Amino acid sequence: MVTKEEDCLPPATEPSRCYSPPSTTPLAELETIRSLEIMESSFLSPVWLLVIFCIINLLNYMDRGAIASNGVNGSTKSCNDKGKCTPATGIQGHYNLSNFEDGVLSSSFMVGLLIASPIFASLAKSFNPFRLIGVGLTVWTIAVLGCGSSFAFWFIVLCRMFVGVGEASFISLAAPFIDDNAPHKQRAAWLGLFYMCIPSGVALGYVYGGYVGKHFSWRYAFWGEAVLMAPFAVLGFLMKPLQLKGFPSTDSVEVMASSLGAEISKNNNHLQAGNEIKHDEVEVSIEIGRSSYANAVWKSITQFARDMKVLCKERVFVVNVLGYVAYNFVIGAYSYWGPKAGYNIYKMKNADMIFGAVTIICGIAGTLSGGFILDHVTSTIPNAFKLLSGATFLGATCCFTAFTLKSLYGFVALFAIGELLVFATQAPVNYVCLHCVEPSLRPLSMAISTVAIHIFGDVPSSPLVGIVQDHIDSWRKTALILTSVLFLAAAIWFIGMFINIVDRFNVEAESENPRNRQEQSIMVMNP
Repeated sequence: MVTKEEDCLPPATEPSRCYSPPSTTPLAELETIRSLEIMESSFLSPVWLLVIFCIINLLNYMDRGAIASNGVNGSTKSCNDKGKCTPATGIQGHYNLSNFEDGVLSSSFMVGLLIASPIFASLAKSFNPFRLIGVGLTVWTIAVLGCGSSFAFWFIVLCRMFVGVGEASFISLAAPFIDDNAPHKQRAAWLGLFYMCIPSGVALGYVYGGYVGKHFSWRYAFWGEAVLMAPFAVLGFLMKPLQLKGFPSTDSVEVMASSLGAEISKNNNHLQAGNEIKHDEVEVSIEIGRSSYANAVWKSITQFARDMKVLCKERVFVVNVLGYVAYNFVIGAYSYWGPKAGYNIYKMKNADMIFGAVTIICGIAGTLSGGFILDHVTSTIPNAFKLLSGATFLGATCCFTAFTLKSLYGFVALFAIGELLVFATQAPVNYVCLHCVEPSLRPLSMAISTVAIHIFGDVPSSPLVGIVQDHIDSWRKTALILTSVLFLAAAIWFIGMFINIVDRFNVEAESENPRNRQEQSIMVMNP
C-alpha cells in the first residue's frame, strides 16, 4: 500500500518536487503557499485570471442587455389611425409574438439558470471546477448560436434556457476562484471589479444590440456574442486547470483514476480467465457497473442534501441572503418600473435614458467603491455587515426622499446618490457568501444565493408592484412603498452584526494535521 504522500517522495537522485510545510507554518504563509501552488499549475497570473473572468462576466450580461434592446427584441407591426404603419422588427416582429410570449424569453433564461446553478455547484465536488466552467461556456456558446439560427419561437425559448444553464456554471464557480487568487488585502476590491461588469455589461448590451439589430439583423447580434465567447470556452479545456481551495487537486483525481483503472483491469483479468468470457459473467459485470453508477448518483444526492443542511444551519448565510432577497426585490422592480414611474410622476420626456444613465454610472461607481471601502476598513464579515446595513439605510433614505420631491432635478440628484450607496453592497454581500462557509461549500453558497434572490426577489417583485399600482393608482405612493423595502434589507443586515461570526475561509487549513492528511491520502494498490 502506498499513500499519495509517499508517492510524492522523490528518488535520491532527483530534486524534491513536493513541498510539505511544517506544522508550525503560520496560516497566512500557508495561504500564500497554496495560492502560489494554484497559479504555478497554470500560465495565468492572478491579474490575468481576473481580467478573463471580468470579460466573460461582461459578455454574459451583454447578452442580457442585447436581448432586451430594441434592436434585438424589436416590436410587432403597428398602424396608427391615419394608416401609417411601422414595420415589424427584431425577435418579436419576426415571430409576431405577443407581449406575454416576449416575456417568456427572459423567464426561460431564468429557468435554466436557477435549475443548473446548484447542479454545477454540486458537480464541483466530483469534477474539476475550472473544467466545469469550460463546459458551461461551451453550452452557452452553442446555445447563443442556436438563438441566432432559430427557426421557431419554441426553439429560441429552448436555446435561451440553455444559455441560462451555461451561465450557471460561471456564476457559481467564478467568484470562489477570484476569492482564492486575489491578494489578501484586495479581495473585496477584486470582487467589486468582477461584479461591476453586471451594470456595464447590460449597458453595453443595449448599445450593441441596438446597433447590430438596426444595421444588420438581430440574428447577427447572437452570432457575434458566440464568436466573442468561443475563445474563452476553448481556453477552459486547453489550459491546465486551476485548483479551487477546498476541492481535490487534479493530481488526486488522476491517482484515483489510475487506481480505478487498475482495479477494473484486475477484474477483467479474472473474468477473462482461460481467454473465454462466459455470457453470465458479462451480465454480472454489467449489473455491477449499473449498481456502482446508481450508488454514485445516490451518494451525490445525499451529499447535496447534507451540504444544504449545513448551509441552512449557517445563520450568517441565512441572514445575509434574506437581506439580499429584500434588496434585490427593490432593484428588480426599479429596473422594470422605474422609467414608467419617473415618466408619470415627473413627466420625463426621456425617462428611459435618464434612468438608464443613472443606473449605469451609479452601478459601476457604487460597486467599485463598495469593494475598495471594505478593503480599506479591513475585509471581515462584521465590517461587511456594517457596510451593507449602513449603505443600504442611507441609500434607502435618499431614494425615499427623492420620490417625495416635486422638482425633477432634485429627484434625479438625490436618487443618483441613493443608487450610488445602494450599489455599494455588491462586493460586501458576495464576500459574506464566500467567507461564512467552508471553502468546499462556496460554489453551493453562491448558487443558492443566486437562486434565492431571483425566486423570492426580482422575479415576483415586478408583478407585485404592478398589483399595488392597480389598487392605489398613484405611482408616487407605489414608488415609496417599494423603496421602503430597502429599510427592511438594512434592518436584516443590521441583525447580522450581532451574530456570532466565524470567517471559515481558513477552517480547513486550521484543521489540518498529520493525522487528517493521512486519512485524506489516496491509497494506490500495488500491482
